[in-house]
Amino acid sequence: MATTLDILERLIAFPTLSRTSNRPLISYVTGLLDSAGIGWSLIESPDGTRTNLFATVGPQDRPGVVLSGHTDVVPVEGQNWTTDPFHLRHAEGRYYGRGTADMKGFVASAISAALFAAKRPLVAPLHLALSYDEEIGCIGVRGLLDWLQHHGPKAAVCIVGEPTGMKIATGHKGKTALRASCTGHACHSALAPEGLNALHLGADFLTCLRQHQARIVANGPREEGYDVPYTTLHAGLMSGGRALNIVPDHCDIDFEIRNIAADDPAGIVEALRADAQAIAAPYRKRFPEAAIEITQENAYPGLQAGEDMDIVALLRDITGSNDALIKVAFGTEGGLFQSVLGMPVAVCGPGDMAQGHKPDEFITAQQLARCDAMMARLIGRLETGL
Repeated sequence: MATTLDILERLIAFPTLSRTSNRPLISYVTGLLDSAGIGWSLIESPDGTRTNLFATVGPQDRPGVVLSGHTDVVPVEGQNWTTDPFHLRHAEGRYYGRGTADMKGFVASAISAALFAAKRPLVAPLHLALSYDEEIGCIGVRGLLDWLQHHGPKAAVCIVGEPTGMKIATGHKGKTALRASCTGHACHSALAPEGLNALHLGADFLTCLRQHQARIVANGPREEGYDVPYTTLHAGLMSGGRALNIVPDHCDIDFEIRNIAADDPAGIVEALRADAQAIAAPYRKRFPEAAIEITQENAYPGLQAGEDMDIVALLRDITGSNDALIKVAFGTEGGLFQSVLGMPVAVCGPGDMAQGHKPDEFITAQQLARCDAMMARLIGRLETGL
């Protein structure tokens, strides 16, 4: 039977960048599942180039445990890797490669666990959920969740295996990704006052964005447990203009809201829309086209798991940890599992997100071993029922 390390080496070799096909990787996984007699289903992307996978080991007529992970990784372009990022390298107790920490290490351990579980007399089932395009807004898992609502077996709890250093995370913020499209009026830059500079409109909007953030910092609600315990607003991209001697008539600003549970991102967006209207309104007498339009590009909910929930007790048992529960700064599909399926969810996986998205990303052998030990104890629980 393939070991976790064997599987991880193969997974790393597939350059499953977001928005590119993950089908070769999924084909490899289904081959392993077929060899163990494990049933599986594919839930494809609309264009058929990418797919989710859902597999079940054990009885399907009773609740079980979902192990959820994503198969996509972030790009390596522009990063100074010392070796091939898509070839697993072992050195000094570390395994290097794109996705080792985020999060193919967990995925490899979960697949290995499913193969072992297929040989055991499970009383409660183990489910494996692998999704695509998580890194760009939890895109793929939405189709998987829709399928599970209509066709999936019962499930009791979900473990999302993002890297937490094997600590138990019970929360993360929600995220709303937005675009502010600023429309001005073009003219020759020698006659700049006769036009309306869309970049200037964008700069005024950025000032409003920063003012909203300052108000949140000063007077907004707090949620302890996060590195940044309040809602954040962040502009990540600004683009506009075609030449220095042309007053630009268009500018786009991509920005995001990462909200704690006490804040309503929809309310923040409406306040920003009001500010956008106020910025553009004074120019409309001269330039009727003047506008700043805000559109939502993507969103996913935060995760909130109570300390007394069954998923926390289960994870404490199978990890053997009595450490303090944590909340993570990054988002996961856990909030979607919780909101769509009403399923208790927590995040727990090997590795450290401080290594994710960086050159020479790695996971330690110790962390992989701890994850495998957790999986072994989980299977033992499933042999007796949850």
